[in-house]
This record gives sequence, structure tokens and C-alpha cells, in this order.
Amino acid sequence: MTANSFKSRPSALPVSLLQAAAAASAAVDMESRFPVEAMTEIRAHGLLGALVPKAFGGQGSSVGRVAAQCQSLARSCSSSAMILAMHHIQVACIVGHGRGSYFEDLLRRIASDQLLVASATSEVGVGGSMRTSLCAIETDGHQFGLTKKCSAISFGRYADAVLVTARSGPLANESDQILAAFERRDLQMEKTGAWDAMGMRGTVTEPFVLRGSASTDHIFPSPFGDIAAQTMTPLGHILWAACWTGIAGDAVLRARSFLRKTHDARSDRPTQGAYALAEAVETLQMAEARLRQAMRTYEASGGQTPGFADTAGYNSLKISVADACLAVVQKAMTACGFVGYSRSGRYSVERHLRDLCSAPLMIANSRIRENSAWLVLTQAPSVGLDLGFEE
Repeated sequence: MTANSFKSRPSALPVSLLQAAAAASAAVDMESRFPVEAMTEIRAHGLLGALVPKAFGGQGSSVGRVAAQCQSLARSCSSSAMILAMHHIQVACIVGHGRGSYFEDLLRRIASDQLLVASATSEVGVGGSMRTSLCAIETDGHQFGLTKKCSAISFGRYADAVLVTARSGPLANESDQILAAFERRDLQMEKTGAWDAMGMRGTVTEPFVLRGSASTDHIFPSPFGDIAAQTMTPLGHILWAACWTGIAGDAVLRARSFLRKTHDARSDRPTQGAYALAEAVETLQMAEARLRQAMRTYEASGGQTPGFADTAGYNSLKISVADACLAVVQKAMTACGFVGYSRSGRYSVERHLRDLCSAPLMIANSRIRENSAWLVLTQAPSVGLDLGFEE
């Protein structure tokens, strides 16, 4: 893929959505508010049901298609894209692991009513570990309840349903977790802090105390460990990476546009800015190649638990793309100079840089790398070329 192909490649999303998201993106960032305009268009086109199977009224889209949509939307509004990505991750968990009439009905309503689904896996006191819970469910006959102090729930105030992790019972250990679906009617959400972050401001990622009660058929039959390993973690890394490469791709486009406008046709050699742009394109192409490989691996897995090698691969996808996309925008800013550093203007990449500073922090790269270190010692990593044909 060349720098030109960013512009010529057709979008995977309706033009009206991209225009609405782009028009409101500055206000969403400045006011640190939920991107209402983009979400209205997302719902109008039924995109919250993209991963819902057609049998339940959804679009039955592939992972590749929704990843392309998240990437495309990220070029217009990064927060809108990240919200859509996080919603898709939760829906994929319901599709892959929800069983019974309640979850089937929930999928139908996600498609028909365009319900927005958030995630509450974070918790105060666990040090950012998704696979650790302090709170536990209390079961009474066919009902259960919980109270959870969440350190962060993205777009929690605007979600129609929330998937919540907890220990399977008061005597269960911290890693013996369940996942349960709560709709807003089942939840009391007490906001315990504000959201005034450097980037990704439109995700409105606030802390809450959740108090919920629901029927036990809202609990996923699979242990959360299986759900996380098979769906939530690999698909999360894939769709986050799609958003990050979309942000970086828009920064590259802006830098290229600036350099073409200011290029001196009499010069017989590229400028230093053009060299920086070339490096940015190289790095972005490598990140996108890594993302494509991860999508192929995920699609081929058929929902099975990945082995150590593939798990390490998904981990390295997250780490490498997070770091690479941040470096791409830094190179784009170098190419643009002060017009890129400016907070406004058609060549500004300042917001891109702030938004991508969140990428290494969304599950800290250091934590993921520590886990990967053990994985690659346990099983040989997947390396080498697969030619796809016999010599």
C-alpha cells in the first residue's frame, strides 16, 4: 500500500456518518463529551448490530469488515471509532458465549433497537488486571446481585447494557470469574469521579460504583477466563489496533497533503519533511500488515482458545501497533512542522498525537509484555513465512 492508496481506497462506512463524525470531532474533544452526532448516524445505519448474526436480525458482518469500519471512522473521529470498537467486542462475547433465550433476545434487541453495550471489567484494587475480581455475586434462588467499584467504564453513562465481571461467589478465588449482562433497568450507577483526560476524550471513561440485580440467566454459562481468551482479548487487540491505524493513517494523509502543497518543483531532491513522511508510511504499513495477520489468525481459529503462541501473537499485536502508530504521528508532525503542532488547521495532528498516547496505556504494554515473556518461553513463537503452496 502506498501513501496515495489511503485516499483512493473506498470507505467501509456511509459518507453521512464520516461527515457527521468529522464535523463534531473538535467539539467532542474540546468539551470531552460523548459523540452524539456520530452515534446517531451509527444507529441510523444499524451498525451496532453489525456482528449480530442475520438469524437474530443483525448484519452478520465479518471481523475484517468491522475492523475496516473502525479504522475508517477513526480517521474522522477517534473517540467515535473506539466506542464502536468496544461495543463490537462486547457483542462478539454475547454472540460467541451467550446461551439461552435471554441472550438470544438481547441480540435481537441490539440489532432492532440499536442498544449500545459497554464493559465493566476494571475494578478498584486489582491493579488493572482484567482477570482479577474482588467483588462477587450473591445468588438467591433464580436471582443474583453484586456491587462493584469500577475504576473506569467507557461511555458508561450512555450505554444501554453493561457486561460486568465478578467472582463466581463469595468464597471463590480472585480469578474464578463470571461475566454477566446487566441492562440499565437492572443497574444503579453511581459516578465517583470525573473524566478530563489528555486524549480519547469523547469516550467519557468515568469511574462508577455499580449495584445490580438480575435473573441468573443473565450470567454467561462459560467462565470468564474462556470468554477473555477466546474472544474479548484477541478481538479487543484487533479492533483497538484498527482504530489506532486509522488515526495514524489520517495523520499521514495530512502530512502528505501539506508537503505536496509546499513542495518546490525546482528542487531535485526530497525535503527532510518528505523523508519523515516516508518513514511514517513504512511504519504504518508494517503495523497494518501485522493487523491483517492477526485478523486471519482470529478468523481461522473458529472461536477456539488460542495456544500460547497465538496468545503471544495477539499480545505483540497490541504492543507493536500501539507503539508504531504513536511513532507514525510523531513523524507526521515532524513532516508538517509547526502547522502540525498547531491545535487547529487542516494540517494539525496534535489531537492525533494526544489520542494515540492512550494506546500503550489501554492495558499497559509493560503488563502485556511480561505475560508474553512467559508465553514465548513455554511455546515457540509463530515465525517464518507460510508460502501457501507447495514448492
